[in-house]
Amino acid sequence: MDLQMLSDRAEISDVLTRYTRAIDTGAWDVLDTVFTPDAQIDYTESGGIAASYDEVKPWLAEMLPAFFPKRMHTLGQLDIRLDAGDPDAATCSAYFHNPMPTDDGKGGEKIVELGGIYHHTLVRTPDGWRSRHLHEQVVWKRGL
Repeated sequence: MDLQMLSDRAEISDVLTRYTRAIDTGAWDVLDTVFTPDAQIDYTESGGIAASYDEVKPWLAEMLPAFFPKRMHTLGQLDIRLDAGDPDAATCSAYFHNPMPTDDGKGGEKIVELGGIYHHTLVRTPDGWRSRHLHEQVVWKRGL
């Protein structure tokens, strides 16, 4: 593994961290540093939409706070694969755990949890690595 590969892997890891921090804190404009303008995102396995980034960004800003005002991701096991034939392309699959408190309908709250794998297809842009496709694979749910 050479210095460029190490740098690429670190930068891709940072993209995924920016993604989860933006989602968790509601810093929706930070997502502009995660996705390419033409990115496609698929949240259908968790009950969401599959659409272009331009459609998904405002949907996230509206829907997530309405149902889950507090959010907290944990990422693990990042499987970053740089494309040997194209130095500007990569994929990354990252395990996630996402517990979120929500209204229990009885005046209290309950915890809803999702566990799964984020599958990103990434491309190097003039502004750094960006995701051009995200598929959220839900492996398990609790509390839904």
